[in-house]
Amino acid sequence: MSCIKKQAMMEPLVDTVDQKQIVTNCHLLKTMDISKMVLGDASFTAPFKLIAERDDYIHAFVAYFDVSFTKCHKLMGFSTGPRSRATHWKQTVLYLEDVLTICEGETIIGSMTVAPNKKNPRDVDIMVKYSLSGRRCVVSRVQFYKMR
Repeated sequence: MSCIKKQAMMEPLVDTVDQKQIVTNCHLLKTMDISKMVLGDASFTAPFKLIAERDDYIHAFVAYFDVSFTKCHKLMGFSTGPRSRATHWKQTVLYLEDVLTICEGETIIGSMTVAPNKKNPRDVDIMVKYSLSGRRCVVSRVQFYKMR
């Protein structure tokens, strides 16, 4: 199976993640107001800083979205995150090439770039840059993903 590993790692997995598997805090990447968006607003690069809440191993980053309906008589919304009630949108799992060994309080810093694919705008290209300089693990990497 090693011959397909690289290709398999490039495709994010949409699945439900148990909240007990989340090792770090959450970090907001982008706020979008769909009533004010223009062409190109869905493409972005956002920095992130994740702080470990316990000693553990990290195999993937997990992405999800929250929705707020602010133009209603009563404020409404929901989260698709792993710490919220499950929805059919689930979460997006971005598997890492390295397993990160992280200790409580250590920080992963990086950025995520998201853009529609140039050949098929329904597909999404994702680039994640991240680094960890921990007691048990030192890594700096760039990974590319194609979400279809």
